[in-house]
Formats: sequence, structure tokens, C-alpha cells
Amino acid sequence: MQIFQSAFDEFLKRERANILNDIAERNLCGRLMIYMERSKDNHGLADYFTDTEYNRKHGDVKTIIDSHHNVLNITCDLILHSRGTINPDNLIAIEMKKKHHRQADKDADRERLVALTMQDSVYPVDQIPEHVSGYQLGLFIELDVAEAKFLIEIYKSGVIAGEERGAF
Repeated sequence: MQIFQSAFDEFLKRERANILNDIAERNLCGRLMIYMERSKDNHGLADYFTDTEYNRKHGDVKTIIDSHHNVLNITCDLILHSRGTINPDNLIAIEMKKKHHRQADKDADRERLVALTMQDSVYPVDQIPEHVSGYQLGLFIELDVAEAKFLIEIYKSGVIAGEERGAF
């Protein structure tokens, strides 16, 4: 959480104008990735990578098994991981949405974070899994452009473990 918090604080400070101008989420995730990269290095995780919409399943779309045992395609907005070379591999999964987006889209992101943080199907580092899980931390970021506020929901072990709110 310290890695993320440091990066997010810098992101809000430096990207405030972009956020308030309602720049696309993909751009904002790319900008957050820059600050996450710096933060993870500052926290001794230079061998880990921050990636947006990463896919390591030989060109196929990665999948997860949701809490209802359905297989779902995923493209997570931003992840911090080792790309399969270090254990633990999957550290942080982040989904970002603006407050004005459809509730169904936000709920789908939340369901994805529940599945991604489940710990029951963690796989060996040298093996590409059929379904992705085992992230130590999942974060749902909702940006309220109109009010200059944010909500962060924190997911661990397949459940929501807390939330943070603030202004920027």
C-alpha cells in the first residue's frame, strides 16, 4: 500500500489538471504507471514491473474465475508484477473509473478485483496459469471530476478490506 500511496499522491498533485479536464482513463492510468514505476523502485522492487492492460497468455486474453465460478476475460487497467519471474509475482492490481461512468462498468471492475485478489489458486512462478489470481492487493479508484474527489476501495484475499476518500 505504501508503494501505491506514494505514487497516487504524486499522481494527484502532478495530474490534477488532466483529471479535472476529464482526460481518458487510459491516459490517466498511463500517467499513474509512471509514478508507480518510481515508487516501486524507491521501495526496493526494481525487479518488478508496472504494466497497463498486460497480457502474458501467448496473445490470448487472460481470464479469471469470478466469485460465481464464471470464466471472464480480463484486461486490468494497471498492475504491479514480476512478469512471472519472482515469487510473489502478482502484487497490485488497479482498476480506475470516473464517477460518471455506468454503475455496471464499475461493478464489473470490482468483481474483477475480487477475483484477482483471491489466493486459492496461486501458481508456481515458472508456470503461466490458465486463470489469473493471487494479487496481494486490489485497488478500485473512482475519480469524481465534478467534485475533485476520489474514492479508493482496497481488496485483499477476494474481499473488500477498506476504503479511502479524499480530495485533490
